[in-house]
Amino acid sequence: MVIPSLSTSTPSRPSCRVTLSSSSSRTRRRRRAELELKGTRQASEARSAGPESGGPRGDTTKVVVLVPFLTRRAEADAVPRRSLEARVDEAVGLALAIDLDVVAALPIGLGQIRPATYLGSGKVEEIAGIVAAEDAGLVFVDAPLSPVQQRNLEKAFSAKVIDRTALILEIFGQRARTKEGVLQVELAHLNYQRSRLVRSWTHLERQRGGFGFLGGPGETQIEADRRLIGERIVKIERELEQVKRTRALHRASRKKVPYPVVALVGYTNAGKSTLFNRLTQAEVMAQDLLFATLDPTLRAVQLPSGERIILSDTVGFISELPTQLVAAFRATLEEVIEADVILHVRDMSHEDAQAQASDVEGVLGDLDIDPQDHQRVIEVWNKIDRLSEDDRTSLFNTVERREGDERPVPVSALTGEGVEGLLLAISRRLARDRVSLKVDLEASDGEGLSWLYRHTEVMERRQDEEGHLHLAVRVPPDRAEHIERRFGGRRLPASRRG
Repeated sequence: MVIPSLSTSTPSRPSCRVTLSSSSSRTRRRRRAELELKGTRQASEARSAGPESGGPRGDTTKVVVLVPFLTRRAEADAVPRRSLEARVDEAVGLALAIDLDVVAALPIGLGQIRPATYLGSGKVEEIAGIVAAEDAGLVFVDAPLSPVQQRNLEKAFSAKVIDRTALILEIFGQRARTKEGVLQVELAHLNYQRSRLVRSWTHLERQRGGFGFLGGPGETQIEADRRLIGERIVKIERELEQVKRTRALHRASRKKVPYPVVALVGYTNAGKSTLFNRLTQAEVMAQDLLFATLDPTLRAVQLPSGERIILSDTVGFISELPTQLVAAFRATLEEVIEADVILHVRDMSHEDAQAQASDVEGVLGDLDIDPQDHQRVIEVWNKIDRLSEDDRTSLFNTVERREGDERPVPVSALTGEGVEGLLLAISRRLARDRVSLKVDLEASDGEGLSWLYRHTEVMERRQDEEGHLHLAVRVPPDRAEHIERRFGGRRLPASRRG
């Protein structure tokens, strides 16, 4: 498969040509050619992998992946946060996540964004030739497109065009398994569709209301579609309100038993589900695949101190996560909002680890969670098994330089390295705001002893010569008063609470 080079200039618009020094221009062209070759190689490997290896099936749609980026001259006042190579890899990964047959992956430099087609006319012509040569039925543009831009590109390419938001919505639609997940994805999809209803139904505006020349058009097709979508959105929102109430009841019942909730968050494919499986011995789907997990999963975990917690695995985040999804999945993400401790899992082997962390922190901010609250948020630096010896040394030196709660926990969810340290870090966070009490029991009070073991963290137990039991227990503040009333418990000084 031969892919023509896509230059940063637009042939039909010479005035928009980007002017660079000859050496800089050669370096950028060489780098872009390398990326195009890599994208082509990824596409070929994906097609040859076959369904057994996670590759596309024989009847899948051929797709051309386009990754537009503004040139440095166009971004004179802005430094790109994410490397172009990582963006291409992620765009291809999104396409492969729903078994599309990627026939080409092309980074495209832009001097400016065109209101009509997003891309320049010369690039549109070049890409149209590639689409025709590869017999692709779909073009994925890794950028937000307006309805007009999408429609114009579809006419130019003679193929269906989808943007980043649409593809992520499709992935979520395939991954949703529970009724709640299906409803949330449908709500996000309807909100997206409603914003993209364009005037393509003018031939149906022949109904007229009123009399004579003063009568305006009756309900047009676009208005009918918008009304139907609006009615469906209202119905789904009512059903999701019921889901929200049900989840609130579940959380309330969990609070009756003092099991703290620890939530996993992170960029998609950061290894959250693998870490969840490592900590819980569960078998949640964990693959090297974007958005492998969608519906939340909760399991009980016992910490080294003997305390039990509820661990929650949630949907992964991604850069430019559609706002419709954040709003629709708020009922699910409330598990994160209500969590006692949040584990921010990061893929430290990824070249854009810092940019991914910033994206996750942005979504946490949208949920009114302060990502810099290190008493609640623990950074988990995952995939250290993938690092070279030099990179590992550098990473651990960075960890040692951080102090107190700001110190991240390096782990390998795959091998289990560092997991014990992570459990201890969780225990320390949970213990900080807890109250320690001394409780005395008669040896015959088996029921009371059993209750304490079920509802508190028993830190110490001893029996005197007369058979009386003396226990040191730790509980959340809202449980302390109950234990004081029932067992006559006495609060321990701060020095004995660790």
